[in-house]
Amino acid sequence: VQLQASGGGLVQTGDSLRLSCAASGRSVSTYRMGWFRQAPGKEREFVSTISRYGGTTYVDSVKGRFTISRDNAKNTVYLQMDSLKPEDTAVYYCAAKTSLVGSFWESGRYDHWGQGTQVTVSS
Repeated sequence: VQLQASGGGLVQTGDSLRLSCAASGRSVSTYRMGWFRQAPGKEREFVSTISRYGGTTYVDSVKGRFTISRDNAKNTVYLQMDSLKPEDTAVYYCAAKTSLVGSFWESGRYDHWGQGTQVTVSS
């Protein structure tokens, strides 16, 4: 599967953005899909995931502000980000995990990655 992330940009504190991860080659519904982010000088961190069955999980710092969803007809996964904060500034990556085993919060468990999209939140 090939993944193409888009939707990043420069916004102000409190604004919203919707990231998209368009897939080609295989249905996103056959993977666990995840969003990760990497800020300058920091390690890549888990943000959110949606399972094959639609179950969702979020890192504590984005709970209540971010929403992950999937449109099977468009073969696309979204990350709706509301009430953005400066600490959300990072390059955001979407990823696909094939295996049913292994921790979904570990980036090394994901097999396919998009190219990343920059999100910058100004204060």
